[in-house]
Amino acid sequence: MLDRARLEAIVRRAGQIAMEQWPGDNKSLEIFGKSDGTPVSSADLAVDAFLRTQLHDLLPSAGWLSEETIDAPNQREGELVWLVDPIDGTRDFIRGRTGWAISVALVSNHRPLLAMLHAPARAEFWQAEAGHGAFCNGARLSASTRGQLSGARVPTRSLPAEDADMAMVDQPNSIALRIAMVAADRADLVATLRWGYEWDIAAAALIAREAGAAISDARGGKLNYNKLDPRVFGVAVSAPAIHADLIERLAERARLLSQRP
Repeated sequence: MLDRARLEAIVRRAGQIAMEQWPGDNKSLEIFGKSDGTPVSSADLAVDAFLRTQLHDLLPSAGWLSEETIDAPNQREGELVWLVDPIDGTRDFIRGRTGWAISVALVSNHRPLLAMLHAPARAEFWQAEAGHGAFCNGARLSASTRGQLSGARVPTRSLPAEDADMAMVDQPNSIALRIAMVAADRADLVATLRWGYEWDIAAAALIAREAGAAISDARGGKLNYNKLDPRVFGVAVSAPAIHADLIERLAERARLLSQRP
């Protein structure tokens, strides 16, 4: 049996490590550019190293897949694997904004079993267990129940012309936090139309599903995890009643954009 209390303590400590370098109060933060042009900070690397050691000690049988660690498929051939994004929303982190979170999911047989999402700058701790509901700071979550796509609340800073009938709400840089907003009925839908990775969404996807939201990739397909290729084309999370309409609206854009490498 996994010690849930110890897991929570590990994730909370990871949040403290990140906060020690979160910009402000003359804190020192080194920023590097990755090969794909996205930023990574010394805090990302420190949290990654801490979680890798601590989660291995907690559950030695589980494999490991993280945004900031070189992928080793042979290390995740078993039934269990940790999927980790040490700081999801790095751009907000390095700008001193609050829209970032530490994302940890335990995947069993390609499906998320446990999830913890820690946003210490927002004083939010999200968690879920398959079949047992989702919670934020101890309060049970209930996802959006909106019944009409038009007018839906979307975390974004701008809307394309074809989606002008929707309503914008605050957008954290972290995709995991945006998904969690649907789980908490702070938004009605989140959709991305680009290639991303399993570690970006695994924890938040379980939180959303356990709160009652509908979730798929951007083309309406089932999400599976710990695949040989960890890429995912987009994510669509919404109130269940509008999910089919959302996928239909995205279909042509998804078809065109998914063909790009």
